[in-house]
Amino acid sequence: MFNADTVVILDFETTGLSPDGGDRAIEIGAVRLENGRVTGRFQELMNPGRRVSGFIESYTGISNEMLADAAGNAEVMARFADFIGDFNLVAHNASFDKRFLDAEFGRIGRRYPGQFACSMLLARRLFQAAPDYKLGTLVRYANIPVEGVFHRALYDSEMTAKLWMAMLFELSGRCRLGEIPFELLYRISKMPKKSVPGFIAAL
Repeated sequence: MFNADTVVILDFETTGLSPDGGDRAIEIGAVRLENGRVTGRFQELMNPGRRVSGFIESYTGISNEMLADAAGNAEVMARFADFIGDFNLVAHNASFDKRFLDAEFGRIGRRYPGQFACSMLLARRLFQAAPDYKLGTLVRYANIPVEGVFHRALYDSEMTAKLWMAMLFELSGRCRLGEIPFELLYRISKMPKKSVPGFIAAL
C-alpha cells in the first residue's frame, strides 16, 4: 500500500527489557514520514504505575519525578494508536520495540494494520562495511549530523528516520527502481547478507 518513504518510525524507553517479565513503557517517541518528509511527531512520557530503577533513570534521563505527573500507559498508547493510523512501522532493533508495542496495545485492545520493519536488520544488509550496527554508529557512518542525546525516544526515532532515508537513497542509487515499496525493504532485511548485492543488481 505504501512506499518505503511513507512510514511511522518509533522508539520506546522502558522500565526494562521484557514486557513478559512485567516491564512497561515509560516513553514513546515517533516520527511520521510521508513521501520522505516529516509530517508529524509524537512524544509522551507515561506513568507505568511503578517506580523505575536508578539504572533506567541514568540510562534514559527519565526520572521518577518526571513520570509522577505523566498520563497512564493506556491513555498515551490510545493516542499513539490514532497517530499510527494504517502506516507501516519502523524501529531500530525492532524486535524490542515490537514486543512492547504489542504488549501495550494488547492491554487496551488496539492493533496496527501495517508491517513492522527493522532498520538495524536493513543496515546489516545495505551498509555491510559499517563497524557495527548500533544506531549512533550507523548515523555517523552515514554522515548524518548529530545534534542531541541518544536514549530519549523522540530523538532516537528522528535519527532512525534519517538513517532510514539514507538507506533508501543508498538503495535507489544501486537499482533502477523509481519508487521503492516498503515490502521490498522488508524483504531485503530478511534475506541472507550474501544474497543482497546480487538481488539488488537484478532489480
